[in-house]
Amino acid sequence: MRYENSITSGVSILTIKEQALDASVAQDLKETLATYAQRAKGAFVVDLSHVEFLDSTALGALVSVLKVLGGASELYLCNLRPQVLSVFSLTRLDRVFKIVPTVGSAIQALSG
Repeated sequence: MRYENSITSGVSILTIKEQALDASVAQDLKETLATYAQRAKGAFVVDLSHVEFLDSTALGALVSVLKVLGGASELYLCNLRPQVLSVFSLTRLDRVFKIVPTVGSAIQALSG
């Protein structure tokens, strides 16, 4: 799986560089997010701006990482394209994840 990590205003940001998050990358996504969560030691942001498709296996990977965090760290998702956001809405996971429009709004939420 292709991704890029950075730090902006003290906030760790993981940008997923894949167009599709499906069964072929779900395990790698889960491992990458779990590793990143351990390194971030606090809140971090996952930028999904490149992702055009997300299936149930990728959703499962995201949920499992959220469970691993167990409230010890905050996970924000941002830049969800309409078709990806609709998957979160249809599964009602938009009520579980902290979803914000942009990286900037995630940083602002974490800073304020």
